[in-house]
Amino acid sequence: MSSPQDLAALAHESGTTFILALFVDLNGKPCAKLVPVEAVDTLATEGVGFAGYAVGAIGQEPRDPDLMAIPDAASFTPIPFVKQGLALVHCDPHVNGRPWPFAPRNILRAQIASADAAGFEAWVGAEVEYFLLKRDGCALVPADDADTAAQPCYDARGVTRMYDHLASISRAMNALGWGNYANDHEDGTGQFEQNFAYADALTTCDRVITLRYLLSVLAAERGMIATFMPKPFADKTGSGLHLHLSLTSDGAPLFPAGDDDRGLGLSGTAYSFIGGILEHARALQAVIGPTVNSYKRTGAVSTASGASWAPRTATYGGNDRTHYVRVPDDQRVELRGGDGSANPYLAVAVALAAGLDGVARGIDPGPVGTGPVDATLPATLLHAVEQLEEDALIGAALDAAVEPDSGVSGVADYYAGLKREEFWSWHSSVGSWERDRYLTAF
Repeated sequence: MSSPQDLAALAHESGTTFILALFVDLNGKPCAKLVPVEAVDTLATEGVGFAGYAVGAIGQEPRDPDLMAIPDAASFTPIPFVKQGLALVHCDPHVNGRPWPFAPRNILRAQIASADAAGFEAWVGAEVEYFLLKRDGCALVPADDADTAAQPCYDARGVTRMYDHLASISRAMNALGWGNYANDHEDGTGQFEQNFAYADALTTCDRVITLRYLLSVLAAERGMIATFMPKPFADKTGSGLHLHLSLTSDGAPLFPAGDDDRGLGLSGTAYSFIGGILEHARALQAVIGPTVNSYKRTGAVSTASGASWAPRTATYGGNDRTHYVRVPDDQRVELRGGDGSANPYLAVAVALAAGLDGVARGIDPGPVGTGPVDATLPATLLHAVEQLEEDALIGAALDAAVEPDSGVSGVADYYAGLKREEFWSWHSSVGSWERDRYLTAF
């Protein structure tokens, strides 16, 4: 629970007049109430109430008591570049005075606590990819009319044409102390990425949610749509949420080693961490690739630019972007299976659980360039859900915030049910592909 003095002081020092008290549901939907600064003491001590069932995918029914969003003052973020006097604070949802186990931020907190208990500090960097689009009649097209090159990645002219948008986001990130260090045009027309420095796991996930919010509202002010949909266009590259993961112990990095005979400069701890991720990869995909559309990204063979950049199998290698786990240097590993629709709190929670399971069990990932015997990633969301339901460890990671005597359980089962329903809802719909193929075929 926040100290009223801390939150009030932060609001006063930043000239804040309204605070967005924000959290996300299991699908990553940002939910908030706008709280005037005059009510900051009540916000800090009691939180602000929500009808949980109305929130969305957060494990409540209409009959359930209020979900109370308790602010974490450490996440207080002034955002005057959105609206003068506006700030945002990330919240931990509680019910009846206890952390609500279906809340993604609480799930990640529980996984971080498990890592801490084992003597590890978890560090995470995230790459947020997205498209900037506009409506052209009934069609969605790149917001930049001139963005038509066959291979637009890193095009200096494309970056320059979108300078105002990219610069505004960069200035916002740097004003917040995030350390924006690069802004680039990605592989698809209309696709961009803006990078910021790594931090502890919870801080990075908060920043991903904040950045998505900033990108959405600032793009809308310029008449654009910022989308994190994994594969908005069949013939273009999809958008990933690549996670860079590392461990320290008492501040000392655990992944580098000078005597690695496999040639990547990694320690046994790092290889076991990779081994855990690879062993659980098929179940991980239900969380880090959580939509029907996700599997059109990982299932893509190629795109207009010549490559899909999305992994199809759970393998690992050095500085090689074709692998599920890439090792760009000896400090970290990059998990490339996640996409723009992933809930960062859940994605990091299950990735850490898988990696730490590998460390605890001393899992060997095999020779560089390989993976498990059956390394093919699930073909659809339904296949991924089936893998999730068979993987006790990943299920336990989703249930990590459940307190034994709370009378609440089944987060993993609830999540799997949501995703199974999502798949069948899509499967039962009739789209243009079917009409084009079958309308006059018989």
